[in-house]
Amino acid sequence: MPTEIHPSAIASLIVGDHGAPFDLLGPHPVRDRQALVSIRAFRPWARTLTVVNERTGTRYPMQRLHEAGFFEARVRGRWPGLRYHFEGETYAGLPESFADPYAFGPLLTEYDLYLFSEGHNSQAYRKLGAHLREVDGVRGVNFAVWAPNAYRVSVIGDFNGWDARVHPMREHIPAGVWELFIPGVEVGARYKFDIRSRVEGYHTEKTDPYGFLSEMRPRTASIVTDLDAYAWGDRAWMHARAERDPLAGPMAIYEVHAGSWRRKNGYEWLTYRELADALIPYVSDMGYTHIELMPVAEHPLDRSWGYQVTGYYAPTSRYGTPHDFMYFVDRCHQHGIGVILDWVPAHFPKDGHALSYFDGTHLYEHADTRKGEHPDWGTYIFNYGRNEVRSFLLSNAVFWLKEYHIDGLRVDAVSSMLYLDFGRRAGEWIPNSYGGNENLEAIRFLQELNTVVHGEVPGTVMIAEESTAWPMVSRPTYLGGLGFTLKWNMGWMHDTLDYIRLDPIYRRFHHHNLTFSLMYAFSENFVLSLSHDEVVHGKGSLINKAFGDWWQKFATLRLLLGYQYTHPGKKLTFMGQEFGQWSEWSEARSLDWHLLDEWPMHRKMQAWARDLNHLYRREPALYEQDFTPEGFEWIEANDAEQSVYSYIRFARDRRDYLVVVLNFTPVPRYGYRIGVPEEGYYREVLNSDAECYGGGNVGNLGGRLAEPIAWHRYPHSLSLTLPPLGIVILKQQKPGEYLLADQHYTP
Repeated sequence: MPTEIHPSAIASLIVGDHGAPFDLLGPHPVRDRQALVSIRAFRPWARTLTVVNERTGTRYPMQRLHEAGFFEARVRGRWPGLRYHFEGETYAGLPESFADPYAFGPLLTEYDLYLFSEGHNSQAYRKLGAHLREVDGVRGVNFAVWAPNAYRVSVIGDFNGWDARVHPMREHIPAGVWELFIPGVEVGARYKFDIRSRVEGYHTEKTDPYGFLSEMRPRTASIVTDLDAYAWGDRAWMHARAERDPLAGPMAIYEVHAGSWRRKNGYEWLTYRELADALIPYVSDMGYTHIELMPVAEHPLDRSWGYQVTGYYAPTSRYGTPHDFMYFVDRCHQHGIGVILDWVPAHFPKDGHALSYFDGTHLYEHADTRKGEHPDWGTYIFNYGRNEVRSFLLSNAVFWLKEYHIDGLRVDAVSSMLYLDFGRRAGEWIPNSYGGNENLEAIRFLQELNTVVHGEVPGTVMIAEESTAWPMVSRPTYLGGLGFTLKWNMGWMHDTLDYIRLDPIYRRFHHHNLTFSLMYAFSENFVLSLSHDEVVHGKGSLINKAFGDWWQKFATLRLLLGYQYTHPGKKLTFMGQEFGQWSEWSEARSLDWHLLDEWPMHRKMQAWARDLNHLYRREPALYEQDFTPEGFEWIEANDAEQSVYSYIRFARDRRDYLVVVLNFTPVPRYGYRIGVPEEGYYREVLNSDAECYGGGNVGNLGGRLAEPIAWHRYPHSLSLTLPPLGIVILKQQKPGEYLLADQHYTP
């Protein structure tokens, strides 16, 4: 049978160099012959191959045109309209039957490609990557990848013996997106993209940038999965989330590293499902409102804690499957706990199997190292000026919030995104078009990111880890802000930790370390964070930062948490801080849970954290007005000689308030008088020196009656006993108000 194909085209296909496979493979009407179709296939392992007409059952044995496995048959019929499949026998004697990938047209539309290429597509993950599809009654997977500088891209995987010659893809020009629908591929199939570049003969195998699951490290293949197969049970939570104002509610975040919170058998990671079964009851009992997970997106290096992301759309397979992670989030929601993810759009690692130098060019990163490489971290920086990169990142944020029902993203390293000279010396960076050091492209991206998220996923929160004085980080974009919901208050953290390190004798000389934060507390929507960053790399544990002996350290840690929870702003503490872990955190081992069994003081510290959380959630004065001056009022900010601070926190209803007094010396203060707004009995709702928390029971016997003695600008006052290194929180007893037995307030 004569063929219309030039031998050089066949040779090019056989060696894996042909970039337009649909010109050769699949059905093609025979020229000058009506009702005759030439069908061609490349199957290297096939000994025989036959075309079967599905409507008539007629079989057409295929002729082998090349010994490498190139076949052709001429079939009666018309194209389009002919329905057929292949049947054959392998050299191993095994029968096989399969549909022809090259008989299907493109599934991506021009509109899909336009949205992706113009840079504002927040749903790109629904089109690119690997998606289960049924086309004309045939089930399979549609693969799509962006590689504009490649001349040939193939899908390789379990289903084709990892042979790059078998499934070359169709290119959509000018979008640079390659696509192929492969019938018969099922959930669980491993795959990669084999890329041959137009640039300098570059040839590589890459994991899917939009892949939903990856192999367990050190293997790097992507795995076909079906995210839609999980049945969610959190409808009530999701409905309430969309209506909720997160700024006006309590937010006590428990920051967790999934691989080291707790381990089984001393060394094995908990799976996502095991983590749900153990962590959620603990967090619920402790009274936290949210769990913030350090990055769970796929990453190759355990020691990176997840901040060196290679699979932006894949929860790490270390702890299970996507459905297992969905189960974790689902269970959190069913127990009233929100989930926040650390998200890393600032940089990505240079690992060759992932995004770096993707198609023989710096596709996702800048080519110029002065913009494209992070000097401190040895990583690449995303090119935020490239439309397709913005679509990739915008889609990724929306993906986690929608597909995994995540309640918020803590955006890592925002400062490094904002400044072109971040971590660089003079001459190592390129000024923007106005001569400044602001990264204008990154700024526009962050503004668009927050606008898109707040518009498409209402009720979720976007939290910036931003350590400079960049203005209006948590202000709306229409006012010129970046649009984040919240910002970590790094200044508060540094000033506070510097203060508690001091010998109390010298704290009076640094009194305004603590008062200074109120000078700017309402300039942003702040989160007061005592995060993992403060307990690694030789910084020691949180309790070891406190000055003094064993007792003083515990007392200071209780006082520190009490100060954090009564200061304006949302709260974040890292795992282990709630029970006073002595050792510095390491990702390589579990927290020191044995301390709770061996030392009563650690259990008492944990009880303090628990009761503090429950008090915080019960008292609107501690969260309703975190971001307005109306929620805070100093009673006395300047008692430096005694290192005492006192203030009032107000709910929206100013008749609902708490009086807070902190003593940062190990000396009890007797008869310490503070002014209060109203007469009446002020109940001591929490005292960090109570014996049940490890203290000495120095306090006010449950409360004090206000006296008609004017003090501190107020018409009434209280004469208090202040415990050493302690905090007391008092609430005016309203007429007819009783303390309920189940309220957990410990006087």
